[in-house]
Formats: sequence, structure tokens, C-alpha cells
Amino acid sequence: MKLDPFYPIFDSADWLERMLPLGVKLVQLRIKDRSEVETAREIARAKALCAEAGCVLVVNDYWRLAIAEGCGFVHLGQEDLDSADLAAIRKAGMKLGVSSHDEAELERALATQPDYVALGPVYPTILKAMKWGPQGLERVTEWKRRLGAIPLVGIGGISLERAPGVFEAGADIVAAVTDITLNADPETRLKAWVEATRNRI
Repeated sequence: MKLDPFYPIFDSADWLERMLPLGVKLVQLRIKDRSEVETAREIARAKALCAEAGCVLVVNDYWRLAIAEGCGFVHLGQEDLDSADLAAIRKAGMKLGVSSHDEAELERALATQPDYVALGPVYPTILKAMKWGPQGLERVTEWKRRLGAIPLVGIGGISLERAPGVFEAGADIVAAVTDITLNADPETRLKAWVEATRNRI
């Protein structure tokens, strides 16, 4: 399965309802600070919306709920790997994306036999406090050389204007969060992303 090069990340199914009709074909649902019941409800709704739109849904972190809802893809951070049952994830037929920020984390990610590896932050990011500084485009090139055929996702501080450089450095997929969600006109911004990345499929 070839993944779409444009990978927006949203924190609610409401965002998906707004954005999926505009051409999104790969999306992550990253929910924080909700109850398990609310999160399960959001995942179920997101799954239904993505099925209708022909979009690949990646559930961040909540692998148990993703399995229970019959989802096909989960993303795990390094902390998530500490408690995740990778055998159960694979037994459920789910694909797996893993975050990485340094050499040790890359090795750990590769040991999971991931379906993609994310490297970040490529640029300074306002999304969350991180102990790692910006990785830069050279690291993107280095990571891609290490990954070979495994898709590399660039994430962190990436805008539509910065995306071409991230692709040129070696990323197969570029993730965007605040460049869309904090934009004054998210729909128009997302359409521009879709148009700019369609020729990379």
C-alpha cells in the first residue's frame, strides 16, 4: 500500500468531517486529554468518515481502542512503545507508524518492523514542548538513506512553503498540523496542500 504524501493531523473527528471532503487521503487522529469513552467515540466516528471518503485513518497512541474499533493503522511514539503490545497490534492486522527523534529511537523504531517512521521536529514547532531541537533537512536525508524502502514521514514545523524542501531532502510523506489548524482559512490552506502534493503520488 502506497501512502499519500500529504499527512494532516487533527485532534477531533469534527476536523475530519470538515477536511476529508477536500481530498485528504491519509490522516492521523491525535486525541489528547479526553476520557476513554469519548476517545472511543471519536475513533469510531473518524473511522466511519474515513471509510466514506476513501481515506487511510491512522490512530495515534490508543492502540487498544483502535483494535476494538477495527481500525487498520496506529501510530506510536517512543513512550507508547513502552506499554504497547506489538504482537497484538500485528495479530489484529494493523499497520504501524513509529516516531523517532535520535539514533537510538530510530533503531528502536526499525526493530518494530514499522510501515513508516516519522522524524521530527524537522523545524521548530509550537505544537508541544520537546527535548529535541530541530533535526534539519540533513537529518531527513540521512534517515531516508537508513530506511531504504520504508516510508519516511517528516513532521514538526512544516508549512506548505517548507514542504518542497523536506520532500527534496528525502521524505516520502510530510505531516502538517498547525499550518492548517491555526490558519485563518483552514479549508483553503488544506486545498493548497492537496494541490501541491498530488503530483507526488
